[in-house]
Amino acid sequence: MLEKLGITELNEMQIEAGDAILRGKQDVVVLSPTGSGKTLAYLLPLVQMVDVQSDQVQALVIVPGRELALQSDRVLRDMGSGLRSAACYGGRTAMDEHRRLKELRPQIIFGTPGRLNDHLDKGNISPYGVRFLVIDEFDKCLEMGFHDEMTRLLKKLPGVRRRVLLSATDAEQIPDFVQIDRACRLDYLVEEQQVSDRVTLYEVKSPVKDKLATLKALLCSLGDAQSVVFLSYRDAVERVGDYLRREGFGVSIFHGGLEQKQREDALYKFSNASASVMVCTDLASRGLDIPDIENVIHYHLPQNEQELIHRVGRTARWKRSGRAFFIVGPEEHIADFVEGNTEPYEPAAADLTPVAPKMATVYIGKGKKDKISKGDIMGFLCKKGGLAPDEIGRIDVTDRYAYAAVSRPRLQQVLRLTKGEKIKGVKTVVEPVK
Repeated sequence: MLEKLGITELNEMQIEAGDAILRGKQDVVVLSPTGSGKTLAYLLPLVQMVDVQSDQVQALVIVPGRELALQSDRVLRDMGSGLRSAACYGGRTAMDEHRRLKELRPQIIFGTPGRLNDHLDKGNISPYGVRFLVIDEFDKCLEMGFHDEMTRLLKKLPGVRRRVLLSATDAEQIPDFVQIDRACRLDYLVEEQQVSDRVTLYEVKSPVKDKLATLKALLCSLGDAQSVVFLSYRDAVERVGDYLRREGFGVSIFHGGLEQKQREDALYKFSNASASVMVCTDLASRGLDIPDIENVIHYHLPQNEQELIHRVGRTARWKRSGRAFFIVGPEEHIADFVEGNTEPYEPAAADLTPVAPKMATVYIGKGKKDKISKGDIMGFLCKKGGLAPDEIGRIDVTDRYAYAAVSRPRLQQVLRLTKGEKIKGVKTVVEPVK
């Protein structure tokens, strides 16, 4: 399974967590830094504990947001374990999910607390086969906003035998309903290391309160490196995103006010290098596993230590290195809670021309329901679109459609050559994702 994920070996945390979950009888709490591979740490043992022959839901994985549900579900599918899984979350109709659950008969479900409660209340998910409960990002799931939902949810799962809680930051208090006082606790958080030593911190001075010009200069100096720009407010994300687009950058924007499809498109474009800049709120600071983010930029400075930890945790994932930039206005200063030295950074002002992203994303109007696979799309783009295999990047196939990353200089050629063409004998639509 590791080979299918492109992973050669597990780290110490994953090995110890896997052993505790698979061979122990206690509940397990895993505290480990962002980017250390906690999803795999629980999935690898979980797939060995779930009965592939049974059609019952045997494990629920509770997550705070839809992106983490989708991402975790995708990781399990990529593992090729033979288990069936589904992601359940708000932002789409529960009826569509119910139809999907009846059709798929998943053994593992990844879901947000509110949506899981809804399905359990309606009988769409049977609680009687659920033996394993995972709470990912448990500090977020157990915050006041989720407390009532979580209390209701856990009362509906009388058959749970094992619980696994995971987070990059510890919760001040674990509520009584978790009943985990005698758990095996694996703490890989290094108290004195607030930010990974693989991350270099920089301070960028903005001469004026409006930091847009400074941000542009900084991004130009970073070239086509994948960079995440954090802001505190949705309207500010829209404003900064619109400005960068007008200036010629390849941009994705991401915040809680977008429709689910818009958020999925934004993440997909950024993760496949069709956009080199993602402008976002702190919603993107958790639960996203995009491995090649080189730079984190604090356009609005973090308000507290947890915000800092989760933002900076987007870079230097696994064993990679990264950089974090604080853009500081004339009346601002970097907060005292930021530990470590920050180096001054002055963007080179000689060339303020944005570098275009390497890839572009195309929408293909056929998916799994049409018996279309990644291999079919690869062949279609090569044969009909005139591309070489190394000009095609990530391909994702959903039930009804697919996305593919193609070399940006060849985009117009692909659109021209595939217009009206068939994939596996059926005409399809090929359009750019803007």
